[in-house]
Amino acid sequence: MDLYENKSILITGGTGSLGKALVDHILNNHPNVRRLIVFSRDEQKQFQMAQIYPESKYPQMRYLIGDVRDYERLKRAFSGVDFVIHAAAMKHVHIAEFNPDECIKTNVGGAENVIKACLESGVQRVVALSTDKACAPINLYGATKLTSDKLFIAANNITGANPIKFSVVRYGNVMGSNGSVIPFFLKKRKDGVLPITDVKMTRFNISLTGGVEMVMHAMENAWGGELYVPKIPSYKILDVASAIGPDCEQQVVGVRPGEKIHEEMITASDSFNTYDLGKYYVILPTVPNWDLKEFIEKNKAVRVPEGFSYNSGDNEEWETIESLRELIKEHVTPEFVV
Repeated sequence: MDLYENKSILITGGTGSLGKALVDHILNNHPNVRRLIVFSRDEQKQFQMAQIYPESKYPQMRYLIGDVRDYERLKRAFSGVDFVIHAAAMKHVHIAEFNPDECIKTNVGGAENVIKACLESGVQRVVALSTDKACAPINLYGATKLTSDKLFIAANNITGANPIKFSVVRYGNVMGSNGSVIPFFLKKRKDGVLPITDVKMTRFNISLTGGVEMVMHAMENAWGGELYVPKIPSYKILDVASAIGPDCEQQVVGVRPGEKIHEEMITASDSFNTYDLGKYYVILPTVPNWDLKEFIEKNKAVRVPEGFSYNSGDNEEWETIESLRELIKEHVTPEFVV
């Protein structure tokens, strides 16, 4: 039986790139959901999304205006909801640096509100979206997302008799997502100059499809308290620039406030609680509220070596200029040519 049949799913930040990809995936693969609720604060984006997924054609769809900062609104929105995917966040590193209180209100206060509203509303499972910037953070955005991760993982300790499960998924740059480097370079190449922050810069790369698959994997398989990390390739920012604008001038403009040269997703300190699941790594809670031996046996989990770390600069798998061009055609714009 389909886990989602006759169930209600709510996505906070549902009008974002990943939110829309999740909606598309759920409607195509789990058409028997009872309700699929897009919860966000931007009415224009909801209006535009409703043109693509109108309630007349998709009777499961609901569009709710609201802000994760508003606990009472969340509580009402979660009424009758079975599964919550928490994708709402302030995510631009340099904007967070200059608006720290706003970032904290959304990313930390919002996470607290989601957790409390879920515990009060009979929600069964919650998956919260994280970021590679939450690993050993050097910027405010990363620090707020690390705090959010810790809140969702710790929420499993305050459930009491409530069978709800909270888990987290952490991944790198989503290829083609709003505000990411590839759409930015695609717009800039008509000017003949691509701004490069640092010639050594690397990033992890995941497609929207890969991000969606990981969220659904966590929803369907988490025991509660796991932080999932995908095994994905890295790319060099110079290779992205060469793939998109081979004839463009590459102009070094310097690292923006709060940016890293390389991103991490697992630190050496995390290695003591990190296991290899095959397609994913998983960082387990220090004190899980289930049997660790049983988890290892059921998931065929293999503990990583002590001191293991996962860094975009030291990755074993890399995108090339050619593979990046193919991925852009497949995942960003089919009309892409060089």
